[in-house]
Amino acid sequence: MWNKPHLLNAIADLLMLVASAALLAAAAVWLVRVPSLPVRQVVFADVLPHTRRLEIEQVLPGTLKGNFFSLNLEAVRGTLEKLPWVRKVDVRRVWPARLEVRIEEHRPVARWGEGRGELVNSYGEVFTAVLGDSELAVLPLLAGPAGSSQEVLRRYSDLVGSFRTVGEKPVQVTLSPRLAWQLKLENGMLVDMGREQAKAPLGVRLQRFIEVYPETVAKRAIRPAVVDLRYPNGFAMRVAGEGKGK
Repeated sequence: MWNKPHLLNAIADLLMLVASAALLAAAAVWLVRVPSLPVRQVVFADVLPHTRRLEIEQVLPGTLKGNFFSLNLEAVRGTLEKLPWVRKVDVRRVWPARLEVRIEEHRPVARWGEGRGELVNSYGEVFTAVLGDSELAVLPLLAGPAGSSQEVLRRYSDLVGSFRTVGEKPVQVTLSPRLAWQLKLENGMLVDMGREQAKAPLGVRLQRFIEVYPETVAKRAIRPAVVDLRYPNGFAMRVAGEGKGK
């Protein structure tokens, strides 16, 4: 072996590599276990309109265990994401003793369901949080089967665009368990749109109603209380206290 310098060099390189790895492992263990290097500052990078400082102070200290290197960032993230208004959290270490926390709050765009304090955010996700009466009053009411909130929010957005052309505004959209759609306009009118139909798509029936709305509906002395769009070739209107009429 002694007369094979290339082999000796290879063994020496291997031993150096093993020694370096051992030193790195020992250093890593020391960094994790050393009582120094504590996290001294937690910085929140975003303004939080709804999440109160007291809420954060109640839950955050319990997650700040260990030093700068050993602190569990996932535990910090998971704990903060349990707060009512928090949608998503990103946490990162900033040397030498700081945590930077970025929080994305839910942005409420609608109420959901039947008065259980549920709201819909801009992603169509349902969450539960407390909102002031004045803020709730300006939000539309959406409802539908479990798991349908994104679909209902998309439909509501489409309906807002459609009725804007005739100066009306939807304030309530409901998808029934049988997948039938109903909306309520700001003027109190209910519009039964029914289910999607292969021969008479919902969009076609709605557009037909929008096109004649200015002359057929808006100019009436008494606006209809209910409009039924479930007919394939027309629609029905009913004024409160009257029978149906096409």
